[in-house]
Amino acid sequence: MSPGTPAAPALDALAGQLTALGLEHAASALPELLETAARERLDPSAFLGRVLTRQLERKDERRIATMLTLSGLPGGKTLEDFDWAFQPKADRRQLDALATCSFVREKQNVLFLGPPGVGKSHLACGLGVKAIKNGFSVMHVVLDDLLHALKADAAIPPARLKAKRYLNSALLVIDEVGFRPLDRIEANLFFRLVSARYERGSIIVTTNKHVRDWPEVFAGDEILTTAILDRLLHHVHIVHIDGRSYRLRELDQLLRTPTPAASDDPTPGGQPTSTKKRGA
Repeated sequence: MSPGTPAAPALDALAGQLTALGLEHAASALPELLETAARERLDPSAFLGRVLTRQLERKDERRIATMLTLSGLPGGKTLEDFDWAFQPKADRRQLDALATCSFVREKQNVLFLGPPGVGKSHLACGLGVKAIKNGFSVMHVVLDDLLHALKADAAIPPARLKAKRYLNSALLVIDEVGFRPLDRIEANLFFRLVSARYERGSIIVTTNKHVRDWPEVFAGDEILTTAILDRLLHHVHIVHIDGRSYRLRELDQLLRTPTPAASDDPTPGGQPTSTKKRGA
């Protein structure tokens, strides 16, 4: 223990007082903080600043962990983990600008366009993680699951839907738009959602369909599709990725991996081994 550090009984009393005030993270770090204060000869205000900073850092870490769990975002999909070298056509400067989350503050939307497997979902989720770290509420959902929720709530008056997370989250990430055509009921429910969030909250959409092909996704209704796009694209950042598929890369690597040759060495039972199935 460094000179000037309180004895154990006094330290326990201080930690107990901090815990009673709800500063449990600062209480657990108190011995370390006092040792640092004595070693660096911190003045009282600097020491108090260290105590409060430690509490706020741990509190924010807990908030982020809780919000990530509630968001439904899949784990391991952050901007830091994205393979930019494999996907050089992804505009990193544009994504870095979006990562500031100014689009969420200004209630703007983001549309990721591109074929399957190029990393649209990964980048969308990465922006969702950034939004949570910046203090925003986020909900991630694939389109089919969203439509299931919208159908279940279809008869509820709009005024009572405000508590639904797909409406009150600062950022709604909708994945896999365009993988199948919607029927007229589903298309109308999607329009109702986009209208309700228009200029009230941000939406990120990932899709494998160019917007000119969206009428075939939304029940073949060009008027309804135009109304959806009018609201979705009014304040929008479009991220177009047209590169190789990550999943096909992994498949290609598997196909290129040499398989062990069949062994003709006799087994203990006297028969040669072979990978060929009988009767094949």
